[in-house]
Amino acid sequence: MDEEVKFILDAAKESMDLAIAHLEKEFVKIRAGKASPAMLSGVMVEYYGSQTPLSQVSNINTPDGRTISVQPWEKNLLSEIETAIMNANLGFNPMNNGELIIINVPPLTEERRKQLVKQAKAEGEDAKVSVRNARQDANKELRDLDISEDMHKNAVVDVQQLTDKYIVMIDGLLERKEAEIMKV
Repeated sequence: MDEEVKFILDAAKESMDLAIAHLEKEFVKIRAGKASPAMLSGVMVEYYGSQTPLSQVSNINTPDGRTISVQPWEKNLLSEIETAIMNANLGFNPMNNGELIIINVPPLTEERRKQLVKQAKAEGEDAKVSVRNARQDANKELRDLDISEDMHKNAVVDVQQLTDKYIVMIDGLLERKEAEIMKV
């Protein structure tokens, strides 16, 4: 195989790997019944004039499957953190006891589970679009190469096989996440 073709295929594979990694990161944020510190990963807190991730100004734990505790490193951040969690629109009602913030994670309703599945499917579709864009970019680069017609056709087939493999991986991840969300 021509070096340029190999380089293009490797670049496409790397792009597709990034799409899978991003999808997995997004799936961690979608809660599935059990409390997890990752549920608060998107929460930003005003800290000395700049927006800072909650995990960088506090300790986040899950003492049990239904509770998340947030212990700020500075006591004066308690109300800021409480406000940030409410503003993040996660459906949580944080309680401030003067020492730490306790969040009781309510069990998911059937309606909420369906919303989360819809959200997971949207993330899966975004990942598929990224994979298809990587395929399109690779095919465009292959068209611009000065290679034989047979080599070009074989390379396009290789790119399509790579794309199909990643689409199947995304479907598998989505299926597992959906089962996790719907499990009562």
